[in-house]
Amino acid sequence: MTQRQNRSSKADVQTTELNKMPVPGEGTADTEFSAEEAAEAFEQNNRSSGAAERQNRQ
Repeated sequence: MTQRQNRSSKADVQTTELNKMPVPGEGTADTEFSAEEAAEAFEQNNRSSGAAERQNRQ
């Protein structure tokens, strides 16, 4: 007996939008950020989580 496979083919997977390799210069503006921006976001997150912890303790 042959079993029916319920899987995607290699071609299906490779052509899926989320599985495509990024093209340099295309669409990278929204995913790239500087170390300064990352540090600022990290600090803001720490400040907000610290405030939440203090509020939970009260």
